[in-house]
Amino acid sequence: MTTTEESGAETVDFPLRKEGAAFPPCEYAGLRAREGLVRTLLPSGQPVWLVSRHEDVRALLTDPRISANPANPGFPKVARTGGVPTQEEIPGWFVGLDPPDHDRFRKVLIPEFSVRRVRTWVPTIQRVVDESIDELLALDGHADLVADLALPVPSRVISAILGVPPADREFFEAKTQVLVSIATTTESERADAARQLQRYTARLIGVKRKWPGDDLISRILATGVLTPEELAGVVLLLLIAGHETTANNIALGVVTLLANPEWIGADRVVDEIVRLHSVADLVAMRTAVEDVTIGGTLIRAGEGIIPLIASANHDECAFTEPDRFDPGRTARNHVGFGFGVHQCLGQNLVRAEMDAVFETLFARVPTLRLASPGADLPFKYDGTLFGLHALPVAW
Repeated sequence: MTTTEESGAETVDFPLRKEGAAFPPCEYAGLRAREGLVRTLLPSGQPVWLVSRHEDVRALLTDPRISANPANPGFPKVARTGGVPTQEEIPGWFVGLDPPDHDRFRKVLIPEFSVRRVRTWVPTIQRVVDESIDELLALDGHADLVADLALPVPSRVISAILGVPPADREFFEAKTQVLVSIATTTESERADAARQLQRYTARLIGVKRKWPGDDLISRILATGVLTPEELAGVVLLLLIAGHETTANNIALGVVTLLANPEWIGADRVVDEIVRLHSVADLVAMRTAVEDVTIGGTLIRAGEGIIPLIASANHDECAFTEPDRFDPGRTARNHVGFGFGVHQCLGQNLVRAEMDAVFETLFARVPTLRLASPGADLPFKYDGTLFGLHALPVAW
């Protein structure tokens, strides 16, 4: 449906995912075909600009006149779980900051997620994957791959990276999964899990200050760049931002590889899965802090903007046959991990986790199959992230 605002700007229905419909929404192709940008009204009634083309999304995400700070006027509010918190709500939630404030966090964290550092974590990642698949195989031939593999792996990996003591990991991992399991928990349960994790993280940081170890928290504390309160917020961000996105990519990747077994074990599978499914489609909310022109359209200061990541990653002008799974494609400039100063800090870790899961799972469970037709799978049609609520499999 298309309407017209009093200002004369064309307004389209917000392209929310619809139950049983394909993802990305078919409306995205129509948005890309339009001249300039289009306006939409969020469920709250807030008007925002939609950016759908690959070139325009990349331009938007690198323009210093565009802000990621939710405290700025016009910032879009989409997620039913509250959206991006401000620094007053959670100090250290640095993805909601702009340079130069954002840079202080980014610079101290980049070495912890570099290719070199992630290589040192590979044995830990492989151990976690092996143990998780051992538990999977003990389930007598049937499992939910989301609950039994895709969610536990990133939870166990990040607890090891942070230096959570073995005696605390069952509590830590259980609360983390409550926090990120949007479909199976209530908002009050998630809020309680967040409070418990924040209290636990604060205590853990206090312990690391007295008795540092070889872990991320100890190394960040040693730099003196972040306060303990900021570091606690960073830890919570790492748990939430990297957890469900990784789990969604693992589950959707398994479905994709089962349908395209010729690509199992091939190079660049992970990046093509990230591009194809674009689970973080509605994550990169923005607002203009100065007047700026994107895609030939003037965006005024104080107006909200949503770059549609899935639309950009399915832009025919950037990717040949974008709806086809093709790890061998030459164009690899997807924005599935974001772009610019806010590009996903943990993308090297995500790649290592997904590589380990796919390589080990299909080698150890060669008869793996979906337990129900793909069309019957419970996809996440609501919320900010796309993915699967569950993935019934058998072998």
